[in-house]
Amino acid sequence: MGDLTKNTPFYNFAKGLLPIIFKPLYFYKVKNKNSLPQGQGCVVCCNHISMKDPVFLGLAQKRMIRYMAKSELFQNKFVSKIISALGAFPIQRGKHDEGAINLAEEYLKQGAVVGIFIEGTRSKDGNLLKPKSGAAMLAYKAQVPVMPVSISTKGGGLLKLFHRVTISCGQTVTPKELGITEGTGPQFREASRKIMELISALRQQDI
Repeated sequence: MGDLTKNTPFYNFAKGLLPIIFKPLYFYKVKNKNSLPQGQGCVVCCNHISMKDPVFLGLAQKRMIRYMAKSELFQNKFVSKIISALGAFPIQRGKHDEGAINLAEEYLKQGAVVGIFIEGTRSKDGNLLKPKSGAAMLAYKAQVPVMPVSISTKGGGLLKLFHRVTISCGQTVTPKELGITEGTGPQFREASRKIMELISALRQQDI
């Protein structure tokens, strides 16, 4: 797999280019920028209000964030090469894709950062949705911390051109701090609710 704690050259190229494009279109600001722990795995958990959320997360942190992306995006060879170079890997939504989950776990154990939109889908109005348990489960299985992140617009709605966008990165929390000691389903669900509460608290400061 190579050194998963390092960014790929293409990822660094995109990080240099995208601010030139995004800054005039979205008046974004980042709180707690470049705060990911260095040299170790971490699960970044974020709410989801637009297709551009992975870009905003990439602009918020120096470290490369790898995402589970729906498998349909990889059917086009050109698109597949681009998003793979940016760190995405496929998952079959609506199914228990054990292969993708195992790959994400291996990435984390090798020191990579894996990004997960904890709601499992985009919000249609900008409000937070019910969290899924996958992020908490991965953090526990790989024994890595979780960083909650909120992406919000002024007023809390959906992303719009020429409107303020705030990306707030919270403090990392360990699986133990989230109450995951035995790796049971109820513990994963409760930990997911706690992660969403942390995201909500960050969001409330910004909308």
